[in-house]
Amino acid sequence: MLAVSLIVFDNVVPSSVTGVVDLINGANKYMEMTGREPAFSLELVGETAPVFAPMTYKNFEQATPPDLVLVPAFQVDDPGVLGRSVAAVRWIGERHRQGAEIASLCVGSYFLAEAGLLDGKEVTSHWACVADMQQRYPRIILKSDRVITDQDGIYTSGGAFSSLKLVLYLIEKFCGREAALWISKMFAIEMDRSSQAHFAVFTGQHHHGDDGILRAQAYLEKHYQEPVSLEALSRHVNMGKRNFIRRFKAATNNTPFEYLQRVRIESAKKAIEMNDRDLTGIMDDAGYSDPKTFRSIFKRITGLSPMEYKRRYARKFNG
Repeated sequence: MLAVSLIVFDNVVPSSVTGVVDLINGANKYMEMTGREPAFSLELVGETAPVFAPMTYKNFEQATPPDLVLVPAFQVDDPGVLGRSVAAVRWIGERHRQGAEIASLCVGSYFLAEAGLLDGKEVTSHWACVADMQQRYPRIILKSDRVITDQDGIYTSGGAFSSLKLVLYLIEKFCGREAALWISKMFAIEMDRSSQAHFAVFTGQHHHGDDGILRAQAYLEKHYQEPVSLEALSRHVNMGKRNFIRRFKAATNNTPFEYLQRVRIESAKKAIEMNDRDLTGIMDDAGYSDPKTFRSIFKRITGLSPMEYKRRYARKFNG
């Protein structure tokens, strides 16, 4: 039986605790239904028990030595939670050094990064926190479109409820494909989706303090429907072309061309969601003239074709 510690701390997201408990208990139920021993022994572990604790809680000193540690998400509007969770970060690092595998749900990845477990590794997290994570932890390799990463016993997962796919992944790893399929059906969680890119909302990266690049971003966000050249854009902000490209990439984690495409595709996504124009008109309004180019860039950024995105997210009209 695999000993699993589910970390709890103040301002943890309750659903990322109770959701894990439900799936792990479901996996054990499946194993019993099929004549096998339960696969997991689960404990809540932390400095203090949460008020909503759905099961027995142990502090760090009392906890059973785990084979697997799961770190749930925290409320991202509380940046001080990491500073109040030094003991949890230390305990996670110690358990890893003693051979435990470590997995994070959504922004629980910050705990792993604080413990130094993500340096040099490919990492995912909630798409909205990518820029902040990259700035805080420059040695990690962020793959923001991924739903799951798995490297050397370190796992990370995408944002919010998509992170439950990591729990399914771990159930499949330790219990088999049939168990994971049963759980996915019972809890209505789609398996095997590899990208969370279509969930992302691009709002621009404006928190860098480079006034020249902010002016360039403002220009692109206003004139994205028009043809834009690097030469004209760099002249607009009084920079040499090479220096402009270097500063833009450093400030936004995108080249100017990539940034322009993200602005254009975000405008197309919003128009598709409103569902009051056809895709050709939306393509034109977003600044594209070639359908093949539009489809290719849209799918690269969102993980879905424009038509797939429309079927999934377009507003449905009555009558």
